[in-house]
Amino acid sequence: MEQQTREQLKAKLLDLLNEEALKRGKFILSSGRESNYYLDGRLITLSPEGAYLVASIILGMVAGGNLDAVGGPTLGADPIVGALAALSFVNKCPLKTFIVRKQAKEHGTQRQVEGPALKKGARVLLVDDVATSGKAIMEAKAALDKLGVIAEKAIVIVDRGEGAAENLAKAGLKLESIFKLADFGL
Repeated sequence: MEQQTREQLKAKLLDLLNEEALKRGKFILSSGRESNYYLDGRLITLSPEGAYLVASIILGMVAGGNLDAVGGPTLGADPIVGALAALSFVNKCPLKTFIVRKQAKEHGTQRQVEGPALKKGARVLLVDDVATSGKAIMEAKAALDKLGVIAEKAIVIVDRGEGAAENLAKAGLKLESIFKLADFGL
């Protein structure tokens, strides 16, 4: 595939989001809030083109950063970290990835954080598809805090602009997004 600029990748991703992921109607969000639109990020991150675009853009955003791993809350982060792991390997800059469960499983290894073991003091980036209140990302950070893993930044595909950035800042996380709600004309 030809080398594309981040702006070209973002334009393609925005088109995909508008065509496939943006739904209008009446929806209850995971935050409990009601909305007249819904952005279903998984429709994009589980598609070949969408996974590639999201991973390419995020890899560009973290290039040169001093990260030990990238991960986030299940289910929104699952396809993102899979795409990041594969694309970072292909690009010869492999990143370890992980997933944070809502709670530790009660069988097997009984871990809440799945993936290659993260050492105390490891520096990680959290990712998710859409942020409203930031609750899932804050819960993932709390699980990492218990392990002594350092998360100071989160990247999401879309920040709905409904308090996530402020809530995450209180938890010690800086939120960056590929898109803001205004990019969708909402």
